[in-house]
Amino acid sequence: MSDQVISIIALVLIFAIATFSSVHLGVLAIVAAFVVGSTVVDESTDDIFSGFPGDLFVVLVGVTLLFGIAKSNGTVDWLVNAAVKAVRGRIALIPWVMFLVTAVLTAVGAVTPAAVGIVAPIGLGFAASYGISPVLMGLFIANGASAGGFSPIGVFGSITNSVVERNDLPGDPALLFTASFLFNVGLCVIIFLIFGGRKLLGRIATVGGGGAGDGAGEGRGAAEGTTTSPEPPSLDLPRALTLLGLLSLVAGALFFDLDVGLMALTIAVVLSLVAPESAKGAVDRCAWSTVLLVCGIVTYVGQMERMGTIDYLGERVADIEAPLLGALLICLIGAVVSAFASTTGMLGALIPLAVPFLLTGQVGAVGLITALAISASVVDASPFSTSGALVTANTPADQRDLVFRRLMTWGLGIALAGPLVTWCLFVVPGSL
Repeated sequence: MSDQVISIIALVLIFAIATFSSVHLGVLAIVAAFVVGSTVVDESTDDIFSGFPGDLFVVLVGVTLLFGIAKSNGTVDWLVNAAVKAVRGRIALIPWVMFLVTAVLTAVGAVTPAAVGIVAPIGLGFAASYGISPVLMGLFIANGASAGGFSPIGVFGSITNSVVERNDLPGDPALLFTASFLFNVGLCVIIFLIFGGRKLLGRIATVGGGGAGDGAGEGRGAAEGTTTSPEPPSLDLPRALTLLGLLSLVAGALFFDLDVGLMALTIAVVLSLVAPESAKGAVDRCAWSTVLLVCGIVTYVGQMERMGTIDYLGERVADIEAPLLGALLICLIGAVVSAFASTTGMLGALIPLAVPFLLTGQVGAVGLITALAISASVVDASPFSTSGALVTANTPADQRDLVFRRLMTWGLGIALAGPLVTWCLFVVPGSL
């Protein structure tokens, strides 16, 4: 058995064990890099850690720390409430507000679990108060995270575009972001129609006159077509400074090519010095689990690259006489595995595996990478994936089982339909 085959078997075992047990995927990946490196290819400790992505570590820690502060000092609550007020309380638009807020968070650098973790409790609280289906609201939030994640400064986009650039492949970050955003918007239109969105049309939530938890107000609102909602929090100094910091992060990354992670850490330190009360506990809110997952997977994939496994797999896929079929299989594998594991981890693992196949020129690189990225991300609402699990966890207890079953059905369905649709939209036209 070749070294390359052993490393592939180890990768499959990593995802299988993480799926069917409570062992963390990132920990498994680092252990696999240690075991395979020490016993199969005789790598030193320095060799094993040479693949550790220090720059990506700083990005993930920086942005999750910053958004932890934004959540702690009420900036995120202010943004969401202001957005609801901006649509003049139209209940049918509230899921779209949650979609856009989550998309903006991931577009400016928040990791998907952090963004969903921030918005899901708020959005599902609105759903419970205003009679919105929690499945509808949860899917909108999960898809919003996927829609924004492929921006040039988003985590998904950064991973995908860096792999493309590192392997000298033709890339189009603007197309990737636009295609992902529009695809998720289209999915949400379907979700809106399937899960009761039409019943929300014409209903109005009036700001003030009682909190969202006011049972009497809620009952009257349901009868009269209106629902009361709480007043948005005021924009105090810490929140204003946090908003300024978020805008500075976006401007620095987009217009001055500054490192997102280092900027986020700098802004977080400034906010901690200026308003120390709002920064308490922010470090604990960092998405450490996601940081460990991403860094572990990237470390192991780096080892696979040094072993020649990436080239080996690419050559096997390139040997398929029907290139379009090979492209469809890659997208299908990415979607199905991502539905049960981490999308971030899958992007870090599958796109490198597709590189040798793309280098043959038989299939358009931009189209396949776009199709693969979308296929692997639109299944995030599966309850076995992080976003779906967060949605399920934040659903009222009496509806949790129903939401779990609906999200499982949706996730598995989209894992099969998504690759076929994206393959037809992005891969086939570029190969004709």
